[in-house]
Parts: sequence; C-alpha cells; structure tokens
Amino acid sequence: MSEIIKGSCEATKQLRKLVDMVSSSGSTVLLRGETGCGKDVVARAIHNKSQRKGDLINVNCAAIPSELLESELFGHEKGAFTGADSKREGRFEASNNGTLFLDEIGDMPLSLQAKLLRAIETRTIQRVGGKGEINLDLRLICATHQNIEKKIEEGLFRADLFYRINVFPIEIPTLSERKDDIPELVEHILNEIQTNGAKVPLFEDSAYLALKEYIWPGNVRELRNVIERSTIIFSNKKINAKNIRENLLKINLPDFKEEKKIIWDMTSELANIDEEKENIDSSEISMPHPNHYKKWFEYLDQIDLRRHLGEVEYILIEGALKKTSGSVTEASKSLKINRTTLIEKMKKYSIPKVGND
Repeated sequence: MSEIIKGSCEATKQLRKLVDMVSSSGSTVLLRGETGCGKDVVARAIHNKSQRKGDLINVNCAAIPSELLESELFGHEKGAFTGADSKREGRFEASNNGTLFLDEIGDMPLSLQAKLLRAIETRTIQRVGGKGEINLDLRLICATHQNIEKKIEEGLFRADLFYRINVFPIEIPTLSERKDDIPELVEHILNEIQTNGAKVPLFEDSAYLALKEYIWPGNVRELRNVIERSTIIFSNKKINAKNIRENLLKINLPDFKEEKKIIWDMTSELANIDEEKENIDSSEISMPHPNHYKKWFEYLDQIDLRRHLGEVEYILIEGALKKTSGSVTEASKSLKINRTTLIEKMKKYSIPKVGND
C-alpha cells in the first residue's frame, strides 16, 4: 500500500508513527490542526492501515445545515418529517464495519451533541422518527481547527463529548512546520495533475527555495492551489523564484508587462499623494474620482477589469498592512472593512500575516 502522507521531515515522520500506532486499534481519534493542513488525508491513512473492511465515510459538519445534520448522520424513517417520503439510512449506518470521519466537529450544533455522545457510548443509533436501536461496529475519527476547550468554556461544546472523542489526539503539523516536505509535495501534486493529461511546468531549484520562504497560511491546500495555478499559467515551461513570488503567490500574470506598467504608473499619478509628506492630515486627502479611469483607454485598447480590480485590491491591502506594521486590526480600520473580511482577502491573495494580532 502506497504511503498517502507525503514527506520525510521529522514532523511528518512523527505523524506517521502516530498513525501507525492508532490504526490497528478501534479507538476514537481527534485530529487537530489548522485549516488546509490535511486532516482528511490523515483520516484516510488511519482507515487504510486499519483492518476495517467497510468504507471511510466523510461528513463535514460545517457544510450541512444544522436542521438537516441529524437526519444526515442518523437517517430517518418514512414520515418522520415533511418530505420524508421514504426510509433513509444515515452516515453512521453507511460506515458500519468501516470508519466515520466527522470533520469540523466543533461546528456541530449543541442540540445534536447529546445524541452523538449517546451513539459513541452505546455504539447504537436511532433513526429520526424511529423507535428501534441499530447496533453498529465502526471507528470514529473527528477533526477540528477550532479551540474546543474555549468553546466548552463558552458553553458551545459539551465537555463530556470532548472527553469521549479525545481518546487519541493527533496534532497535524502546519506546512510551515514541514517546509522540507514541499519539494516532495509539489512533485506528488504535479504527478496527479499529469495523470489527468495536463501539461505540467518544471520547477527549478530557486522556485523550491521561494516556496520554502513563504509562510503558507492556507497550508497544503494553498500549496495545491498554487501548483494547479502554475500548470494553467506556465503549462510545460520552467518556473523560477521570480515566477513564484510575482506570478503565482501574488496572482499576477507573467505577460502584459507593458499594460501593467501603464496601469501602475497611472494609478500612482491618480492617487497624487507624495509618500514623503508624512505630516499631511489624511482627512484632507481625497481619493481620485473614478472618471479618471476613463482616460486609461487613451493608452490601452482593452483592460481586464476583474484582474485589474484584484490587483488594485491587493496593493491597497499590502499598503495598509505596511502602514500599520502588519497589524490586521489597524489595517482593517484603515480600509474600513471588517477584520474577518480582511483576513479572508489576505488568504485569497496569499498575503502573509506578519503581525501578532
């Protein structure tokens, strides 16, 4: 069986040891780690190494509306509620003799946690609208990126349920903690893409160094996005460090250099703000009127509106963070957007978070 947890750095080796240790048992596992770090891959590795003959069934508790989650997990009898025209088995039954993977367990509604706790304790379930108990033999793996202990303090997660699912906790390392694995991960992703018939680029040594310099807030999921982006932009060409920094991590296309220079030069002129005049009251400075953008067509035949607006948004966010020494809170105030909105946009444009807030 091929190893699905790729990498050979020390953190990855320790992760594999834990997977090997727990896979032969039937104990409940709690996977903890940041979004995008590969919790689903670890769950698959545990299932594959186990002796269970059934399937691995995945359920994302955050992706299913709370009013539908109970029926999705436990199934329902005919007539249990409006629209229940027939009997339906849930994910628990589907994973009998296999493994049930409950991703984002921290988002499970409090009202449903008691029923889950009972199912774990008794290894039985009851369908919605049903009366009989259904015995099950399955391995349960849960995962979360949230601070469950804090949710318990806030009354949003049951402490007794946490103790039940926290039998064998595994902390998944971030990609920043396993940067030496990046070349192997890149090759694995490229091989997967190539299998589907797509042409893939050749990463030079300098490109790998540039990838290792980045902090990867989106972890392996973000790395995969960057590699897929590289196959679209560069196809079967070579990729160097400059391509990584300027064309892939900042989502700028390598062509249109003349167009980009004109746009950036004109943006600076339209702003009409001298960076050396630090004592100017910002309230006295007005933004350039949008009508000025019409003049761009005196220089250009066409403008990629979506791409340009994205680049303007990127440069404004980067400028706000630079002004506030990396403080996301202060930068969001400068941009007059919510802090959470700014964080999402930083992830979108792969802008690293360097401040402490």
